[in-house]
Amino acid sequence: MALKAMVAFGCSSPHDLGSKPSELALSWINGSGEVCKWIRFGGFSSFSACRAIRSVEDGNTSKRGTELQRVIEQTGNDVSMRLQKDLSSLPKPLSVSDLSSTADDGSKVRISFKGFPGSYSEDAALKAYPKCETVPCYEFEDAIKAVELWLADKAVLPIENSSGGSIHRNYDLLLRHRLHIVGEVQLAFNLCLLALPGVRAEHLKRVISHPQALSSSDILLSKLGVARENMDDTAGAAQYVASNCLRDAGVVASARAAEIYGLNILAEGIQDDSDTVTRFLVLARDPIIPRTNKPFKTSIVFTLDEGPGVLFKALAVFALRDINLTKIESRPQRKQPLRVVDDSDTGSAKYFDYLFYIDFEASMAEPRAQTALGHLQEFATFLRILGCYAMETIL
Repeated sequence: MALKAMVAFGCSSPHDLGSKPSELALSWINGSGEVCKWIRFGGFSSFSACRAIRSVEDGNTSKRGTELQRVIEQTGNDVSMRLQKDLSSLPKPLSVSDLSSTADDGSKVRISFKGFPGSYSEDAALKAYPKCETVPCYEFEDAIKAVELWLADKAVLPIENSSGGSIHRNYDLLLRHRLHIVGEVQLAFNLCLLALPGVRAEHLKRVISHPQALSSSDILLSKLGVARENMDDTAGAAQYVASNCLRDAGVVASARAAEIYGLNILAEGIQDDSDTVTRFLVLARDPIIPRTNKPFKTSIVFTLDEGPGVLFKALAVFALRDINLTKIESRPQRKQPLRVVDDSDTGSAKYFDYLFYIDFEASMAEPRAQTALGHLQEFATFLRILGCYAMETIL
């Protein structure tokens, strides 16, 4: 007998079937009053199955029609629910606001830094990304290369200290490598005097730490009358004293380093200036999208031709547009440290050829920042944007 009614059809994706191929289902009522279902899986052979529906031989079609309607509605509901489930599982398209406002707790981020576990650079990484996985490196350049080689997602580098000034080595690295500044971290230092358990301050003959940490705690160390020994990293000094059981040596490092290496804290907050702050930069392979919904900072580097008032003109492009400069740093060019009067062998050295690093308070999403840089580019011989990133406002 001919096909009397088509009920429904639907296609299931491979996600619904696990490892099975796609499925096509078709249901109908055959001439014997049975509900039949024909199913085809991808390229496999199809099969059909029929389920009997009670019917009245005397030709009572109303009951049969009711049963047919129930089958249609049930099948339609099953298909609808399955489609809704499929659609809800699809990823939603991202917008610019999604990219910029999504909270990043750092749970899947690997952050490289110079030093041993427990160093202040690692503290800065954990402040920026509390749940990140930190990657210790021997040198600043190693931390940068870890990101370039995809061994880490971001790198944290100190760039300046409120008492010690700029870290020039890292300014040079910003230009040498192509990573982008995507954030900054300001970390207030709490320098601690550490020693092995049972060792008191008067037992110490020497104190080992990073030169900056030693100079920042000059008052206390002078009172103790101890010798000072430089080491490249505060946490590395703590590890060295602990691993070698040096009972005559103390360490200037963080409280977290004391916890990691099993040292006692003899004194806390020993820095001469209680407001000492170090600013760190967060570097990544890709820049972030500039926004205007919160304070942003932009970092650039450029060079200028020699001439009267050229630097004044460069700085004026920001002043004319009410853009505040927060940092100006000059560095001699490594490849061309000296400029000569002429190109002959008899030319004499006249002055250094400088790179100028500038941080200013404006986002690249603002027209005034774009206009200022366009103006600067008219007479700058070289200009590069190092990054545009949200300002750190909490110590």
